[in-house]
Amino acid sequence: MKRMRRLRSSNAIRKLVQETHLNVEQLVYPVFVIEGDNIKNPVDSMPGIYQYSIDRLGEECDRMMERGVHNLLIFGIPAHKDEAGSQAYDENGITQRAIRYLKKTYPEIFVIADVCLCEYTSHGHCGLVQGERILNDETLPLLVKMSVSLAEAGADMIAPSDMMDGRVKAIRKGLDTAGFVHIPILAYSAKYASGYYSPFRDAAHSAPGFGDRRSYQMDPHNVKEALREMAADIEEGADILMVKPGLAYLDVLRAASERFDYPMAVYNVSGEYSMVKAAAGNGWIDERRIVMENMLAMRRAGADIIITYHALDVAGWMKDE
Repeated sequence: MKRMRRLRSSNAIRKLVQETHLNVEQLVYPVFVIEGDNIKNPVDSMPGIYQYSIDRLGEECDRMMERGVHNLLIFGIPAHKDEAGSQAYDENGITQRAIRYLKKTYPEIFVIADVCLCEYTSHGHCGLVQGERILNDETLPLLVKMSVSLAEAGADMIAPSDMMDGRVKAIRKGLDTAGFVHIPILAYSAKYASGYYSPFRDAAHSAPGFGDRRSYQMDPHNVKEALREMAADIEEGADILMVKPGLAYLDVLRAASERFDYPMAVYNVSGEYSMVKAAAGNGWIDERRIVMENMLAMRRAGADIIITYHALDVAGWMKDE
């Protein structure tokens, strides 16, 4: 008889033969920055998550440093929005100013800048619109302008999340031409049109004003299409590939990690976070156990990088252990 339980008989031997490991260096913490002064607004649909004005952003950065989390994904919320999302590529925009503050005050933080127009447009879509049609090629120059502007502000990595065709190639060319050959691109390659994003749209004030995003974000029915998206992003110059959301798309993450010899990121999105928080708040689940199980599931599926709102909690629990 095979005695598989021999390797499960004690905590020591279980740790000795563990196949999958999680470390704090693999975590990226998303942060929301808003115009104004002395602001720390709770996001009601995301317990424990806040919108910070720049003058209070240090409070969250100090928490990151204390927990050993050094990777930050930044989202800016402007005071003014227009049809072209002009604040997205304004050198004095909220995100640009926040990045300059971060790089000056917390130089050890690795700043990843999300590139998309949805937080900055009056209509809430990720590109320019004509009637109710989302324009692809006309949007690309604005994404390039935004990427270069964020790199000039000090961003360490550019992460286009808009899902416009050809945006990685355009951004790579724009960054290189502007002298930012060294700045890597983390491409939201397989970003699905998902119902898991609703709490994020509360946090970022980015809900579309009409229709939905299914004409540019991916159909949840498809896996092969995601692999074609990733192959195209690699050809266009992406350095890291991402699957978003996480838990409902681990099959996509696994398929991609087996197909491509590239670093893989996964976004453990707002809806996934909020569901765990709600269940834990009602006493239905053990939050720590469930969150750590989710982190390991994403690592097992092939994630090298996990973007998660649980990052500070996870880092604290790992530190305790």
